[in-house]
Amino acid sequence: MDVRAEKMGLDPEKLRQFLAEQLNAENPPQPDPAGGESGPDVTPSKESFEFDLKPEELEAYLDQYVIRQYQAKAILATKICTHFNRLSLPPDEDEEIIGNIKNNVLMIGPTGVGKTYLIKLIARKLGVPFVKGDATKFSETGYVGGDVEDLVRELVREADGDIERAQYGIIYIDEIDKVASSRNQVGPDVSRSGVQRNLLKLMEETEVDLKAPHDIASQMETVMQMQRTGKIEHKKINTRNILFIVSGAFSGLEEIIAKRLNQGAIGFRFEAGTSAANPQIGKEELFGQVRAEDLIEFGFESEFIGRLPVVAVLHTLSCEDLLAILRNPKSSVILSKKRDFRAYGIDIEFTDEALGLLADRAFEEHTGARGLVGALEKALLNFEKKLPSVTIDRFTVTPDLVTDPDGSLQRLLGETSLESFLGQFSDTHDIKLHISPEAIDLLKEKAKEQETTPGGLCTQLFADYGHGLRLAGQQEFEITAEMIRNPQESLNALIKEFYSSRD
Repeated sequence: MDVRAEKMGLDPEKLRQFLAEQLNAENPPQPDPAGGESGPDVTPSKESFEFDLKPEELEAYLDQYVIRQYQAKAILATKICTHFNRLSLPPDEDEEIIGNIKNNVLMIGPTGVGKTYLIKLIARKLGVPFVKGDATKFSETGYVGGDVEDLVRELVREADGDIERAQYGIIYIDEIDKVASSRNQVGPDVSRSGVQRNLLKLMEETEVDLKAPHDIASQMETVMQMQRTGKIEHKKINTRNILFIVSGAFSGLEEIIAKRLNQGAIGFRFEAGTSAANPQIGKEELFGQVRAEDLIEFGFESEFIGRLPVVAVLHTLSCEDLLAILRNPKSSVILSKKRDFRAYGIDIEFTDEALGLLADRAFEEHTGARGLVGALEKALLNFEKKLPSVTIDRFTVTPDLVTDPDGSLQRLLGETSLESFLGQFSDTHDIKLHISPEAIDLLKEKAKEQETTPGGLCTQLFADYGHGLRLAGQQEFEITAEMIRNPQESLNALIKEFYSSRD
């Protein structure tokens, strides 16, 4: 094998072909009486699966984390709970005859409205393996791209190799609208249609070999196992009970729906996003009236749409919705940012006015909840870079900080540096210093000119004050603006006055 592989120059495609030839030659598949290949019993056992969550319980859980999207949460909670509760039932003879109709879900909604977040929350609550993939990364076998069956293999990895548990997992595929065949293309859109057909097999019921044919490493491992034991262990996973959820923004679908609603409306001119029969119907309301025929015209195979019986429409988030997300005690956006700073031992708080301003900034981006992350990063990135290097352990995000992050940072660094200087002076000389408001303003002005901090400037100006103030018998002292202008002269005058008063 090594000589032949070397002659092939380790070309990946040729090596795959060679390994496949070796496997088929030395361990050909044995037909069973029904005409299929022999292999281990991969029929999922319902005895090991227990589930008793009710739809309203799951919906209440989602309400704690997800703002708005009431209809979508109700649909998802109901159909997903029904799917998993049905798996706990004993086998039904009729079901074996007519087939298994699963509650696979199609989610329609713009970016940043919480589609992925919803499914992750559901998978976490249910405690089932969860895998997310982007439809754009997959292609029909033979084209450049990943194999859709890789999603099922990834589900097994998420279940720590437990095939039985993986067979009750959730596969979520985003950007599914990107694999719809182009409506303007001349001739068949082979690659996209191929992806749909491959997904169709997974969504219905099929058995997926855990050793990917395009994975050279796994194929070589199989050959080595065969050489050691003389046998090949075929591990497969059945997709019968795996729940598939797909989503996309579906830009342009609203035009198809509107045209269907406009049929027969004579004398009206169609405008994208509205219905001639009812000009008040907007884009999201049109999505709520989607039918299978609209999705087929959009570019999906009818069989593919037939495997997605549940449709949930998610709505664009308003500015008030974004603010509600930030105010939510379980907001992942705020909690994540607090955790970023806590990694450096810094506590961060937000005023309600600041949250309102951040929501306004995010809404202007038109990217839904994703805009909130961007708004926070723009305001706090330099704080996250600078503050770990100073002795600050807490600060508050105010509207001034959001509107002028650089200025607020400099002010905060200035105040912190002064506090640090005063604390060090007290610890070193056992003298409590104060700085007058006029002196603080002057310190900030001079520190900015010299590109240093007020505390650093104080260290330079008052290097001799510890010894001098002890000579003058001072235990508590206030620094004035005049001392900032003439530090040494002011100290000399103070000492001279002290000794003159003793004579």
